[in-house]
Amino acid sequence: MKSLDKIISRYMYRITAILVFFIVLILFFVQLFTEQLRAVDDAHITLQQMTQLIDENQKELKEIKEEYYQTCLNNAELVARILESDPDAINNLYELKRIAKSVEIDEIHIFDETGKIYAGTHPKYYNLTFDSGEQIMFFKPMLKDKSLKLVQDITPNTAESKPMQYSAVWSGNGEFIVQIGMEPVTVMKVTEKNELSYIFSLFRVSPDANYYAINCQTGEIVGSSIEGMTGKSASDVGFNMERIETDPDGFHNEINGTLCFCVFKQVGENYHIGRVVNANTLYRRAPMTVFWVTLALIILSVILANAVIEYMDKCVVKGIHDVNEKLQSISEGNLEEIVDVKNSKEFMELSSYINEMVKSLLSNNERMSYILSKTNLHIGTYEFGGKMNKVRYTEHIPVIFGKDEKTMEALSSDKGKFSSFIEGIKTNPVKNETGIYQMGQKYIRIEETENEGVVFGIVIDVTDEIKKLKNMERERDVDDLTGLYNRRGLTEKLDELFTDREALGQSAVIMIDADGLKQINDTYGHEKGDIYLKKIADIINNFGIKSSIASRQGGDEFVLFLYGYDSEEELMKAIETLQYIQSNSKATLEKGLTVPLKFSLGYAIAEENSEYQDLFKIADEGMYKNKTERKKKQRENKE
Repeated sequence: MKSLDKIISRYMYRITAILVFFIVLILFFVQLFTEQLRAVDDAHITLQQMTQLIDENQKELKEIKEEYYQTCLNNAELVARILESDPDAINNLYELKRIAKSVEIDEIHIFDETGKIYAGTHPKYYNLTFDSGEQIMFFKPMLKDKSLKLVQDITPNTAESKPMQYSAVWSGNGEFIVQIGMEPVTVMKVTEKNELSYIFSLFRVSPDANYYAINCQTGEIVGSSIEGMTGKSASDVGFNMERIETDPDGFHNEINGTLCFCVFKQVGENYHIGRVVNANTLYRRAPMTVFWVTLALIILSVILANAVIEYMDKCVVKGIHDVNEKLQSISEGNLEEIVDVKNSKEFMELSSYINEMVKSLLSNNERMSYILSKTNLHIGTYEFGGKMNKVRYTEHIPVIFGKDEKTMEALSSDKGKFSSFIEGIKTNPVKNETGIYQMGQKYIRIEETENEGVVFGIVIDVTDEIKKLKNMERERDVDDLTGLYNRRGLTEKLDELFTDREALGQSAVIMIDADGLKQINDTYGHEKGDIYLKKIADIINNFGIKSSIASRQGGDEFVLFLYGYDSEEELMKAIETLQYIQSNSKATLEKGLTVPLKFSLGYAIAEENSEYQDLFKIADEGMYKNKTERKKKQRENKE
């Protein structure tokens, strides 16, 4: 008769083997399912970011096109006024090119009342008419209606097929049509950002994932992160169009002869964009994970079976109790705790395994730090909450927060103190940025997720990226020569100011145009002309006793916006001071060379419901009137 211990042993081993088998089987499928869910989540996040980026790029493109549209029309009207006031310039090629350069446009064409070009900056276009091509025919309706002001969409021009944006207006006296052309460099650059290949390149962080964009109607691949795919039929490559349209949570498909997991999302009415991962890559961790878990289960099963067979007494119970106390301490975050139960050999082995496991947990931070150190970013992670009182963090955390190891150790010893520290950082968010905060001279991105009371945080030092962004914004909004705002920068500031009318107080727009700049350039050279313009910029920059914004609109034209004055009388005194300065200043162009510094100006005082665009027009008319009067007075003085 078999002994009882052998019967129990055989029974325990049999049950244990069956349990291990089913646990491993279930774990294997759970692991596959988990990897698939992770791939779906990663795809949804990435595709959502792509969709958002596409929407933002489209919005930016629309805004820039609208701004460029208005600029083009304004420039045409400005050139028309200049030529109307100086008709001799129409037949002076040099003067027309000078005007084009000062207004910052590429082409000027003058049409007679029959629609034929008889003057302009490009003689090769002379004698072209509105019937000379599809592009130029757009403006033909102006021959019947002199009130029309037309701006054409960006179109290849008739002669060179070069992308241009044209606008045309009649002169005020109705004798000729002024058409100007501008090369839409900024618009074309923003248009490039909307190309799918550019967007895919931004998200091609992992070499394991590829991206595709497929036309909903034709089934053609219109974009891909893989060279040579664009233009092919999606079905020929292996995509199941029906699954793409009906299965947003992903599906398996054989793409180019390789089994892949695909997740697609529809963008607008025309495209599906998708993330495709090789199935071997997606599930590569599953076999190894199952192997180690199986090994661990077998080891633990043997230990437990032997423990049940050999230690059914108080020693075993006491040993289990001791182990439980240690494990509870570890679960509360005391990973430095050492399990040292010596009731029996088995408990000593169990203690060693537990200690190895804890040691493995402690080394996770080191492994995570190693992985993150291989990236180009300073990235750190931290974790606290639940039963853990201490905070676990990776090695980059002290560097990012600017703390030495001793200070960081003290801070992380109390999760409440650490949480307060993080919340303190979050009290200083960066304007127009999500999840980015300023900490002294640094800019830090913090993202946290909480699960069952445990907080996991990722911290990234994005100082370089934010500084580059701010420099780009400054370069975009500031004139290189004078350091004043450019046209875009001024518009953005005024849009912001005019949302709060009460804060404006008494305000006025002053248009300023440099006098004698051409004479300075012709006599002393353009370098001295630039100094002359800088001197004017120095005068209007921070001018007045209250708030002001100064801008160079282009060429020799400036705008000064005064606001925050308590009364119209106080505001007029400031304007009168500027009127005195306009004819009583000198500019030193170099040592020993000083010339009179003069400029014409016109102003418009804002009323309760004034829009700054209307004030610009009034001030501009006043400035041109002032310039005319000053020129007349100058001629009279010479006579």
